[in-house]
Amino acid sequence: MAGKIYCYLAGDHERLDALLERAVSDPEKLDASAYTEFRSGLLKHIAMEEKVLLPAAQKARGRDTLPIAAKLRLDHGALVALLVPSATASIVAAIRAILKFHNPIEEDPGGVYDQCETLVGAEAEPILNELKNYREVKVLPHVDNPFVMEAARRALSRAGYDLKL
Repeated sequence: MAGKIYCYLAGDHERLDALLERAVSDPEKLDASAYTEFRSGLLKHIAMEEKVLLPAAQKARGRDTLPIAAKLRLDHGALVALLVPSATASIVAAIRAILKFHNPIEEDPGGVYDQCETLVGAEAEPILNELKNYREVKVLPHVDNPFVMEAARRALSRAGYDLKL
C-alpha cells in the first residue's frame, strides 16, 4: 500500500501531466495559461524533491545519498533547462520523453518514493507537511537565445538523453 508521501507526489505528477496535456491539446496553438501553470508546478515539484525529499532520505541513510539520486538530479537539471526557453513542439516532446522515463523511477513499486517513505519512517508525516506547505518558486520569464538552447542541449546530454531541440 502506497504511503502518504508517495500519494502526494504521485498525485502531483498526475496534475502536472494533465496540465501539460491541456497545454498542447490543440496542435495549432499552445494553451499559454496551462503551460505557465505546468512550468511553475514542475519547478516547484522538482524543488520539493531536491530540497525536502532527497535530503530527508540522505539524512535517514546517515548522510549517504540514495544511489539513484544522481540520475534524478541530472533529469531535474535537464527539465529545468527545458523550461527556460519558450515552449516549442520539440521542447515539449523532450519534456514528455524525460518524464516518461523519470516518473516511473520515482513511482514504481520500490522506487524512490517508496524508498524514501520507508527510510524516513515515523518522520513521514512532518516531511509530508513540509512538502504540502512548500513555497511557490519564483518563475522567471522565458529566455530565447542560442546560449539557452545550447545549455539545454548540454543538460540533456549530461542526463543521457539524445533528443533534438
